[in-house]
Amino acid sequence: MIGGIIYTVLAMTVIVALRYLASSGFFAWLTRKLRPGLYAGLDQQIRDEIRWSLISAAIYGAPAGLALWAWRDRGWTVIYTDPAAYPLWYLPLSLLAYLFIHDTWFYWTHRWMHRPRWFRLAHGVHHASRPPTAWTAMSFHPIEALTGAFVIPALTFLIPIHIGMLGMVLAIMTLMGVTNHMGWEMFPRWLVHSRLGNWLITASHHEKHHEDYQCNYGLYFRVWDRLCGTDRGLSVRLA
Repeated sequence: MIGGIIYTVLAMTVIVALRYLASSGFFAWLTRKLRPGLYAGLDQQIRDEIRWSLISAAIYGAPAGLALWAWRDRGWTVIYTDPAAYPLWYLPLSLLAYLFIHDTWFYWTHRWMHRPRWFRLAHGVHHASRPPTAWTAMSFHPIEALTGAFVIPALTFLIPIHIGMLGMVLAIMTLMGVTNHMGWEMFPRWLVHSRLGNWLITASHHEKHHEDYQCNYGLYFRVWDRLCGTDRGLSVRLA
């Protein structure tokens, strides 16, 4: 049993690392094609971001691997594969539930990480990326990585979700994590400034956080920022 757990954790760590390298690498390449010169002079910063991110991948891989083992080898999670196990309307509902809970956890732990002591100890690693790049998304101190690594795996024991919807959660998490940091807005202005866009976080919104620090703490949605008065709108540079 122990051998199976270790093997699964190591395999998931490799998968998380490769997912990071592939997604960040693709958007970094796209940035160099569409925004040439944007990352000029940032070679050392990018090397540091990759180093921190691969450490984070090992930390994220552990609870993800445990959840995978618990589902595949023990059936302990509430991940399901039969679409008929729950009504079809539950598929998008479970997706939104996972995203909202993750967003809620991220918002409050992110605000906590901006307290002076924790910022100096851990979160400053992420903000050392000036400006953020497509490689910044997982550039965390291990303490910060620990605060976020177990959220999605823990939810798989609590809230039933179809394996396909869980894949969507991970895809959205990866896409938004990378594109919100890459230093330019890839989504069209009509979407960013639409009614829907006013509730979603894109690069224009998150860039403002990296400029001002004390605002725009959310991950996917602007709900908590608006409720708590920490929404400061969009970065003038990107909006």
